[in-house]
Amino acid sequence: MSRVDIDHVWKVYPRANTAAVKDLTFTVNHKEFLVILGPSGGGKSSTLRMLAGLEDITRGEIRFDGKVVNNLGPAERNVALAFESYALYQRLTVYENIAFPLRAKGMKQPEVHRKVTEIAERFALTPVLKKHPSSLAGGQQQRVSLARALVRQPNLTLLDEPISHMDQRVRAEMRALIRHIHDTMGNTTVYVTHDQAEAIALCDRIAIINGGMLQQIGTVAEIWNRPANKFVAFFVGEPAMNFVTGVVQDGRSVVIPTDQGAKVFRIAGEIDGRYVGREITVGVRPQQITVSREEDGENTIPGRVRLIEFRGEITVLTMDLSDAKKTELKVVVPATERYAPGEVLWLRWPSEIIHLFDGEVPVTPQQPG
Repeated sequence: MSRVDIDHVWKVYPRANTAAVKDLTFTVNHKEFLVILGPSGGGKSSTLRMLAGLEDITRGEIRFDGKVVNNLGPAERNVALAFESYALYQRLTVYENIAFPLRAKGMKQPEVHRKVTEIAERFALTPVLKKHPSSLAGGQQQRVSLARALVRQPNLTLLDEPISHMDQRVRAEMRALIRHIHDTMGNTTVYVTHDQAEAIALCDRIAIINGGMLQQIGTVAEIWNRPANKFVAFFVGEPAMNFVTGVVQDGRSVVIPTDQGAKVFRIAGEIDGRYVGREITVGVRPQQITVSREEDGENTIPGRVRLIEFRGEITVLTMDLSDAKKTELKVVVPATERYAPGEVLWLRWPSEIIHLFDGEVPVTPQQPG
């Protein structure tokens, strides 16, 4: 299968009078690794279950290579499924667990054995084929679950938070394995998670869903640099994007009032004239702010260090700005730099890294030429 099309799909639960998915439209391309990212309850798992055929579609169409599959069950769609729970058969050995879907299709034993041994080698499970799942660690059990799902060489692989419950080291290993298997087997994969680091490490593209609606779909760079709305800007990035209230002074600058006077921030490009004099939200990412102990002209604002968090190679500073609303702001600095609580620092926001929002809507300055 080369692609999946989700076309104006809705999922409504009548008893709860709830629309879990609302008019969802996007495409998963041939051999693409697409991650569906969003907060809990945002509609991610309902979308995946409709792709799998485990949930009825209220309205709209899902097409596999142009063929409508709305009324086909999971077996007819030839999809592989793996969830957070391993759902392994505890009375069967690892070998028998992996072989189960092949035998269910009536495959002959020589072919079953060939496929099981091949997939076991890919997942480094050969030494444990004779063991039972209960004797394996969590990471190994999830490997068995994935091997069982993929042994049939499915058209589409669907993974719903398969490693979210594992510790950090095992999760990193499993992420690398999942991406490697995707690349070597040439699958089309849809992966659901609420974990940004997981999404960024795995994806070709990310589809961000919130409130059952698609917020944005694109590469990591596209979403990072050109968020479609304020929710996406805040949701993607750790620490999250900072938001400060300012006023558009003219087509090329925004003013933020502070205890030390109005601070002018030049903007890359020309702001639409209808915003002049209006209040606007200024967004800056913590990783793109530079810090100094001396004021350094335009595009700087003072802040007082309130909290210092050491995170290995970086330090996250929580700052209190001196703006009218006493905004809290996060800044990421190298761990080699040393600052003290209560210290006043000057924060520089280069023109090219400033984002502007009118409510939820991004304001995009026009570039010259």
